[in-house]
Amino acid sequence: MKITKSMQKKIFGNLSYKIIVYSVLLFASSNSIAQTKIVGIITSNYGKTVPAVEIYNKTSGTKSFSNSEGEFSLELEKSGSYDLVFYKESFSILEKTLSTSDENVIIILDKVTNLSEVVIRKQKEKIFALNKLKDIDETAIYAGKKTEVISINKLTANKATNNARQIFAQVVGLTINESSDGGLQLSIGGRGLNPNRTSNFNTRQNGYDISADVLGYPESYYATPTEALEEIQVVRGAASLQYGTQFGGLVNFKTKTPSTKPIEFVTRNTLGSYNLYTNFSSLSGTNGKFSYYTFYNFKKGDGFRPNSEFKSNNYFANLNYQFTPKTSLHFDYTYFDYLAQQAGGLTDKMFNEDPTQSNRARNWFAVNWNLFALRFKHKFDNNADFSLQLFGLDASRKAVGFRSNRVSNPDIEGTVRDLILGDFVNWGTEARYLKQYKINDNTSAFLIGAKYYQSRNTGIQGPGSSGSDANFNLANAEFPFYPYQSDYTFPNLNFAVFGENIFKLTPRFSVTPGFRFEKIKTQAIGSYRKINLDLAGNVILDETIYEDNIKDRNIVLLGIGLSYKPQNRIEFYGNLSQNYRSVTFNDIRTVSPSQVIDPNITDEKGFTSDVGIRGQINNKVTFDASAYALYYNDKIGEYETKNPNGSAAIVRYRANIGTAITYGFETMFDWSVSKTFFEEKEDFVWNVFSNVALTDSEYLKSDAPNIEGNKVEFVPLYNIKSGTGIGYKNFMTSLQFTYVSSQFTDANNSKTDVNDNTYGIFGQIPAYYVADISTSYRWKKFKLEAGITNFTNNSYFTRRATGYPGPGIIPSDQRTFYTTLEFVF
Repeated sequence: MKITKSMQKKIFGNLSYKIIVYSVLLFASSNSIAQTKIVGIITSNYGKTVPAVEIYNKTSGTKSFSNSEGEFSLELEKSGSYDLVFYKESFSILEKTLSTSDENVIIILDKVTNLSEVVIRKQKEKIFALNKLKDIDETAIYAGKKTEVISINKLTANKATNNARQIFAQVVGLTINESSDGGLQLSIGGRGLNPNRTSNFNTRQNGYDISADVLGYPESYYATPTEALEEIQVVRGAASLQYGTQFGGLVNFKTKTPSTKPIEFVTRNTLGSYNLYTNFSSLSGTNGKFSYYTFYNFKKGDGFRPNSEFKSNNYFANLNYQFTPKTSLHFDYTYFDYLAQQAGGLTDKMFNEDPTQSNRARNWFAVNWNLFALRFKHKFDNNADFSLQLFGLDASRKAVGFRSNRVSNPDIEGTVRDLILGDFVNWGTEARYLKQYKINDNTSAFLIGAKYYQSRNTGIQGPGSSGSDANFNLANAEFPFYPYQSDYTFPNLNFAVFGENIFKLTPRFSVTPGFRFEKIKTQAIGSYRKINLDLAGNVILDETIYEDNIKDRNIVLLGIGLSYKPQNRIEFYGNLSQNYRSVTFNDIRTVSPSQVIDPNITDEKGFTSDVGIRGQINNKVTFDASAYALYYNDKIGEYETKNPNGSAAIVRYRANIGTAITYGFETMFDWSVSKTFFEEKEDFVWNVFSNVALTDSEYLKSDAPNIEGNKVEFVPLYNIKSGTGIGYKNFMTSLQFTYVSSQFTDANNSKTDVNDNTYGIFGQIPAYYVADISTSYRWKKFKLEAGITNFTNNSYFTRRATGYPGPGIIPSDQRTFYTTLEFVF
């Protein structure tokens, strides 16, 4: 439908008072200000104003929105012409060049009701390319850093089970611990960092911490369901200055934004192999200045091995109020609980005979998570942004089971189980202020921030009940001389001040130095029982040892980033940043039969460096190629040795092993075949991607025996993911192939003994490959998704566990099927 002259007259008539207001405001403003704004209004081709339209300034790389009346006002650096993109769902995307000298600007968007899935995806890809992590984004600086953004809308994958192998396929160099629990936990690492529960990344949701305890126990028992996400932001090691001291960097899960409709309901139901059923239902909308996004996610399944059933409930609410176009308040609440039976680990011999078997029927794990966050954002008139967030966690994890370090030993009902209880109560606040300013007509930016974080967590270990059910009560009366008993409180305190400054020396070259000051105080208050038995099982020693152990330190971390953009969408970048990781008392005082921790273990220190080139070529090829080095002092690792308590058992000993380095080359390449050869076909899309990481490592120095010169654990030499995605009209399909070469799991570089039928915790993770296929078809308000993961039905594993859910080899899923039906109302 086209705008007729009568409709144009009507539009101008309805808008006359607004134009008069604009004219008065422009006249009252100084001439310099009047020349650096583009003011207008957005309507549909039916003559109605369109609110909440995303407006991307391709010239400056900034984004804004039209208000509830469809009006927009763009503040610009200088007078002249600017390339703008206007986008809103259910409308055709519009690219237009406007000038600061233009008056009475009216943007007309064409309302469309039957776009194909391919056309919708193409529009979203174009917006995503404009909206990737920029040098400056609100109160954050990303210039010169290794950044990657996963757009969930672009994925044709198994989202219902958070399949990390597919979700993170285009993030280079990640190693993944795979599990059979429907994606209840995320375990990713990389560059020689242990993937277990993503404990080497600072994990956030919408910008606030979600792990158990950032310093005392930085493990992530909760990960936002993929079906609720808009994107996942990954910032590598140089993120230590803004986001804490972790070597891995930042992983931020950004939930979907509220629908611009008053109400929108989405429900997704998934059925899969081994009695998998999931439901994801969301409700969202906008009414004036108030908007909301909520979801409920239910999961249950049996797992592909016996004794591996699970059930979970996840609820989330996001409430937003836009006081003015420049001031807003946001509240988030997350509830998550699950109960999972854990099939335990296998020895090498058991795995090779039958990877689907389990000899553990009494192991259970439960999590209860409550997250709160309140965020305030304000944009000042002097081109400055301020954000303040308050966040808190009230959570628990419970584990009970038979965890003999001799994995082949049978689990006999009526015998004692090991019980571990942990409560996490913490809160924090983080404030940021970012001011943009000019140096020789080039926009620079200064960021200053502070964070206060306080936690008081507890950890109890003792005898569990002798039954087979999920009983998480202590059984002290039944087993008074159980050897693994402790009761601790862990008060932790952290105060940090950080800052960065982009010095844009020329329009194409910038330097970004930064610092972070950390005051860290970690404490362990409590007691543990030391019980020794003679060969007949009689108690010969029973004493309780009390301690109040405090580690108080101040740290200064420095870093610098460089960025050079020789032409549009091409960037050379480099960075060097110090890193630090606090040792966790919770690890020290939790005893495992197959792992012993050095009581004198201390913090890790080191640095991360990246240098690379990234960008786009003719909107057809996206690439990022970089080399990196990660250097550790006092690296924490594990090696095989006899138990220091004098017993004959062989254990994994966890300690500060020495000085180590990990280095490599990472490259990501995404080629749009359809744009190259079939650009005229609007309803066809075809992409091919290649994600390759070549990584090597070495222990440069170590006081531990037979370690120096060895490879660092969790470092595969080759980590390759490649695939293709093809779509025609409303049909989409993707095929992905993953290959990971062998990697060591301890600093001894222990070789695999295929005949080992005792432990299962020593040896390599063998090389493996796995292939996945996913498809989807949309019809009106319905979408049907289906796929096969590991369709070649390979038997492989990605983890040798020393504690839960093992000990032993944890097999990965064999061939599984899934299908999802989505309905949008």
